[in-house]
Amino acid sequence: MNTATLVQLAADNHRWAVLAAFLGGIIVAGALVWAVRAGMRYMDQESPRPQPDEQPRLPDGGAVREMREMREPDEIPLTPRSGSRLMPYELHHASTKTGKDQQRKRWLPGSSGAFGSGGPGHV
Repeated sequence: MNTATLVQLAADNHRWAVLAAFLGGIIVAGALVWAVRAGMRYMDQESPRPQPDEQPRLPDGGAVREMREMREPDEIPLTPRSGSRLMPYELHHASTKTGKDQQRKRWLPGSSGAFGSGGPGHV
C-alpha cells in the first residue's frame, strides 16, 4: 500500500464521519422542532390567562401589615399514667403561643459578650 491509497482511505472515513455528524444534527434539529410544536399544541389546550380586570387587588384598607409578637413554647399537657392518652384534636396547631409578656428583651451593656469577642460573658 502506498501513501496515496492510505490518504484516500482516510478521506473516505472522514466523509462517513461528516455524513454521520450531519445526519445526527438533522435528527436533533427535527426533535427540537417536534418538541416546540408539541408544546404549542399543549399550551393551546390550556385555560386562557386571566384578564387584567380578573387580577388580584389590594384590600380597601391597603396592604396587610406584619404583626410582631413575642412567642413562648406551647407545652404539651402532662397526663397521669392511669389517664387516657392525648388525641390529636387535643393538641394545638402550633408549637408556640402568644407570650404573656410582650415586652422585648433588651440588651444591657456589660451583661454579655458575643461568641469569640473576648468579652467576659455573663457577669
